[in-house]
Amino acid sequence: MKVTFLGGVGTVTGSKTLIESQGIRILIDCGLFQGLKNLRELNWEPLPILPKTIDYVLLTHGHLDHCGWLPCLVAQGFEGKIYCTSSTRDIVKLILLDSAKIQEEEAERANKEGFSKHEVARPLYTVEDAEAVFPYLHAIQEDDEVALDPEISALFFKAGHILGACSIQLTSEGKTLVFSGDIGREQDDLMPAPLRPKKADFIFLESTYGNRIHPVEVVKDILAKVINSTFEKEGTVLIPSFAVERAQVLMYLLWELKTENRIPNIPYILDTPMGISVLQLFKAYPKGHKLTPEKCEAMSHMFQSITNYKDTIATLYDAQPKVVIAASGMLTGGRILSYLERYLERPETSIILVGYQAEGTRGRKLLEGAKELKMFGKYIPVKAAVYEIEGLSAHADQTGLLQWLSELQLPPQKLFLVHGENEAADALRIKIQETYGWPVHIPHLGTSLII
Repeated sequence: MKVTFLGGVGTVTGSKTLIESQGIRILIDCGLFQGLKNLRELNWEPLPILPKTIDYVLLTHGHLDHCGWLPCLVAQGFEGKIYCTSSTRDIVKLILLDSAKIQEEEAERANKEGFSKHEVARPLYTVEDAEAVFPYLHAIQEDDEVALDPEISALFFKAGHILGACSIQLTSEGKTLVFSGDIGREQDDLMPAPLRPKKADFIFLESTYGNRIHPVEVVKDILAKVINSTFEKEGTVLIPSFAVERAQVLMYLLWELKTENRIPNIPYILDTPMGISVLQLFKAYPKGHKLTPEKCEAMSHMFQSITNYKDTIATLYDAQPKVVIAASGMLTGGRILSYLERYLERPETSIILVGYQAEGTRGRKLLEGAKELKMFGKYIPVKAAVYEIEGLSAHADQTGLLQWLSELQLPPQKLFLVHGENEAADALRIKIQETYGWPVHIPHLGTSLII
């Protein structure tokens, strides 16, 4: 059996792991690279194998860094089946359409305003390309074994993290391979705890927070403090947010604070059409999360939900204090950039970062104290106050990742650390070896090995 690491190694984006066994080619996840320019440029490169020769794609979940390269895969000839849970299938459709639309809009603006380095800026893929993926998506049930071949099967089991997210157990040639996908937290406001694998010969484990322990912090207290202090300055609170799960948990926590009369009576705005659509999926899949239908409805009524960009423009020029949740969570695109363009250089503005900020993204630059950010071909001074809330991360920390491994009945032959920056992966490698004594390997992009 041959394993090739085509993405999601040395970085938290671009997840793609190719398995070749029994004459079958299986791609675990098909994510988009984000962040540093040298990573983003990989999105434009063809795979080292022809997509037409890939038989299956197995998706752990619907975040862009795990599914966002599917339109390219299909455009370059993939004709196989893409398996995922039904809620992941619906999220993938939203994610891909949103990604394509943003790319089309940014290319159009770059050409109109002339700030692209290319003679003609073009999107990586279009809405039409995104829609071409949909016929290949096939929904499966969690805990149901899927036969990919008479001797190859896949089992999806709950990973927490976001709606529909799963880890994948692949069985072939008498070996069991477990791919963690992104592991959620044991105690999460919305998502159930991840299930732990019982057996595995080879494990492919994410290491996003492999070098960090989430702080014990009361998230609602921090939100209330920032919102109230910004309100006193007559400023605006901007919360860049991933549209899937993070936007919904923010809505829930802000609704609780408002119900408790701990935050002011000002406009609370959800300006992410995809986030609004995902909220509808929460209602459609009530067993996939902890929210009751009543709470879903109540928190929805608290927010002004914006879908039309004309309403975004009106909100941008509304001088009254407000709280705005908008995508994208790492400031790589989306409507949050329009808000930053207007509010970033105002000292009365507060920005709350609530998720992982990958290397090279605007979000990471803000965390590292950047004095200016480049957007739409120009540099904008950073005068807003920047806050980080780690307690809202949907990823397990180092302790959670170690716990996820704790129920294995026998040691794996080898454990591979993927989906993490080098420092985080290496810290987790050391910790796993100290805790369990297992052999741990950190692969490099493009490398192959036989197992």
